[in-house]
Amino acid sequence: MHSSRYFTNRYKDYDGNLGSCDYVRNLIPEILQKISKNCPPNSRSNRDGGLYVGPAGVAYAFYHVATSGLFDEQREKLLNTAWEYIQVRLELKTIKTQHGGIGASFLLGHVGVYTVAALISHALGKCHTKERDASIAKVLQYHEICKPLDFFKPGSDELFVGRAGYLCASLKLNQAFCSQVIPDAITAPLFDATIQSGRYYAQRHRSASSLMYAYYDKEYLGAGHGLSSILQMLLSFPQFLTSRPEVESTLREAVEFVLRCERNGDYPPVPGKPKVNRSKSHMLVHWCHGAPGVVYLFAKAFLVWKDQRYLQAALRCGEVVWERGLLRKGPGICHGVAGNGYVFLLLYRLTRDPKYLYRSYQFSDFMQTAEFTQGARTPDCPYSLFEGLAGTICFYADLMRPDKASFPFFDVCA
Repeated sequence: MHSSRYFTNRYKDYDGNLGSCDYVRNLIPEILQKISKNCPPNSRSNRDGGLYVGPAGVAYAFYHVATSGLFDEQREKLLNTAWEYIQVRLELKTIKTQHGGIGASFLLGHVGVYTVAALISHALGKCHTKERDASIAKVLQYHEICKPLDFFKPGSDELFVGRAGYLCASLKLNQAFCSQVIPDAITAPLFDATIQSGRYYAQRHRSASSLMYAYYDKEYLGAGHGLSSILQMLLSFPQFLTSRPEVESTLREAVEFVLRCERNGDYPPVPGKPKVNRSKSHMLVHWCHGAPGVVYLFAKAFLVWKDQRYLQAALRCGEVVWERGLLRKGPGICHGVAGNGYVFLLLYRLTRDPKYLYRSYQFSDFMQTAEFTQGARTPDCPYSLFEGLAGTICFYADLMRPDKASFPFFDVCA
């Protein structure tokens, strides 16, 4: 069946022959060079966009490869290139003048930029201690903006610009530094504000979920702007659930609501029943909207509560991605083939079933075919982290080390 959204998956499923992805090792430096050539740090068109499509995201890709352990002989060079990209964003004047809540956002604003700057300078070592400490101080500074329940009117809680994004940044920094550089005293009030905000909204709008949120007046379900990633971030702070069974119960009820939203193994962009004439082929199978993003919530819920129903829900997401995940939108991680390939790397980490590693290999292989290179669309920002090749590079690097693989900033196994 032809679909305008995805290519037909003609690969046979795993039959015991895992195959290999060794070719990826040569692809990674080739594509990094392509990014440097076509989207250099000093490019005038590459000055904004935060982590999502800006130079900070490209910087993260170079950092990711540098710290992967795959190219240790090039580590310093890769980190220095990452530093060049992040400097472009740090030097941009609007980083000081951008007004409103967007300044405290993770994927689109300053918090994400300073988070990546802290990661890179930390990896560079003692010679960048001053820059590292300054970047962490900036991240800490922005938490005050996120405290008021409605600090950003279009949506104060979601991942791109809301509190969930700040919590996501703090998780990444604490994991990378192996210490609480963003302490519980900072994140606890934001955790509580997110719970309170979700309860208030759910009560006012008589939601079927115990927690609900809106972004530009729309109740999204997926990871990009919706309920699933907010709940995922809340579940990533189990220390705030200790001795508070009522909060844990509220969270679990909300996860159960998401589970009930399943439609043909996928999840609609917004809660509720899809249109009667909405066939499988028209459901979105994207990280931002659909099963490839919701799967991270169920994975985290399974790891926290050990309930097999959540693992089974995650595995059903994997079946949808295998069937309809070879997206025509391109190679990116937000709504592209690499992002969907990450689903199988997640399921491999959860189950150790080689079937999922095999499937991730096939999604990588497909991106090398003429069918894909000639038939896929070119993203608006073709070298960026979430839409383009920078994110694809992260996927390729993680294919080579599946035991540590994780979608950027979404390591639910940490």
